[in-house]
Amino acid sequence: MAEFAEVLRHLSAAQKPAKGVSLYTRFVNRPAGRVLAALAYQIGATPNQLTVLGALFTFPALAAVALVPPGPTMAVCVGTSLAVGFVLDSADGQLARGQRSGSPSGEWLDHVLDCGKILTLHLVVLVSFYRFFTLPSPAWLLAPMVFQLAAVVIFFAGILTEKLRRRTPDGIPPGSPKALRAVLLLPVDYGLTCVSFLLLGSQHVFLAVYCTLLLAHVLFMAAFLVKWFRELR
Repeated sequence: MAEFAEVLRHLSAAQKPAKGVSLYTRFVNRPAGRVLAALAYQIGATPNQLTVLGALFTFPALAAVALVPPGPTMAVCVGTSLAVGFVLDSADGQLARGQRSGSPSGEWLDHVLDCGKILTLHLVVLVSFYRFFTLPSPAWLLAPMVFQLAAVVIFFAGILTEKLRRRTPDGIPPGSPKALRAVLLLPVDYGLTCVSFLLLGSQHVFLAVYCTLLLAHVLFMAAFLVKWFRELR
């Protein structure tokens, strides 16, 4: 037990800065991922193995959204599996930093699977809306398409901005995490999107929550793009 606690302290010291992340990532996903990373560290697992394990939780759950009619039990299984997959997505990076075993191939695998799950998530919602939902109008089928556009642009632009910052002489000062920013970022946290699938059993509630998150992503996409462009310029 003492050794496990020491591994946790070691991984915590190697953690990414908390600036720019929401309350969910900071206080739920990263701590849970740190526990899984510590367990993986003790049994000798690799970051890539955690990455693949996260995909094994995520993609079958997404397939169920497209193939299985929504219901309470199905919603709990899907939401939980997506949330666990996201925890493992945090654990692989923490394990890599803790072991100092990060590699370009590992980062590539992580980002490719992240991109794949973001694309797939909204595709399966579109299929579920079409097959199982009683929508007020066919125009509501546009919601997953717009959500997918905003989520992918935020994901890609965020990674690209981070890469380009490293080329600048001074970069961007790391700063300190701000509570208000952490709260405001909650609607665009992928983890909150995962949790929203716990509501999939109630069509009206899920549709309302999903479209609220969609609106937040569109607004934040515009704000992020302006902010990141100005920083790099």
